[in-house]
Amino acid sequence: MKIGIIICDRYRGCPGGKCFRSVDQREGAFSIYPKDEPLEVVGFVGCGGCPGGNIEHAPEKMMANGAEAIHLATGFVVGYPPCPWLEYFVEFIQEKHGVPVVVGTHPIPEHYLRTHDALPSRSILRRYEDLVATQEVREAYE
Repeated sequence: MKIGIIICDRYRGCPGGKCFRSVDQREGAFSIYPKDEPLEVVGFVGCGGCPGGNIEHAPEKMMANGAEAIHLATGFVVGYPPCPWLEYFVEFIQEKHGVPVVVGTHPIPEHYLRTHDALPSRSILRRYEDLVATQEVREAYE
C-alpha cells in the first residue's frame, strides 16, 4: 500500500518522525493496515496554510507517485484549535481525487490529550478513537 501524508502547515517544520514511526509500528491511524504488508509513504507535504492551498493539488501529485490513500496528519486534530477545515478537506479530496482519506497519522501524545480534556475540542478528539490509543502508547509519542 502506498500513501501520502499531508500535515497542517502550523507544523511545516516537522520532520515527520512520529508519523514515520507510526507507519512502521502500525500505530494510530496506520493500525488499519496489516503489519505483514508493505506500507510506503510516497509524499509528505504541508497543507499550504489556512485555508489549505495545497489540498487542491498535493493529492494528485501523490497519486502520480502511486498513493492509494491520503492521510491528514494528527496535527490537524490536536492543534490549538483543531483545524476548522478538516472535514471539508476530507470531503474535497475524496470527491475531487476519488481517493480514500484517513484522518490522522501517529497516536495523540499524552500532553495534547490532557490539554484538550479541558477544552471544548475534546469532543473532536473523541471522533478519532484510533488516534487516542492507550496511555502507554500516548506517552511513548511525547
